[in-house]
Amino acid sequence: MRSRYTAFAVGDTTHLVRSWHPRTRPDEVVADDGTEWTALEVVEAREDGDAAIVEFRARYSYGGRAGELHERSRFVRRGGRWVYVDGDVE
Repeated sequence: MRSRYTAFAVGDTTHLVRSWHPRTRPDEVVADDGTEWTALEVVEAREDGDAAIVEFRARYSYGGRAGELHERSRFVRRGGRWVYVDGDVE
């Protein structure tokens, strides 16, 4: 989760593609240059074999306004690496 947050923060779409499950990954992953990611708080992380859930809050600034993304993300281990499947925004 932390590496994906960092990839969003610096616009590393290559890492985002590699760390996204191919079944759920969009055809095109584009960096949003207008968003400044300012903080990540991992609320909870639970692993169950080759599946995991990570609840997090990511703070950002967009157009001078502060915001927060609160999500429960699902990950699976694929080829020995954790990949993002999907998530529920709260």
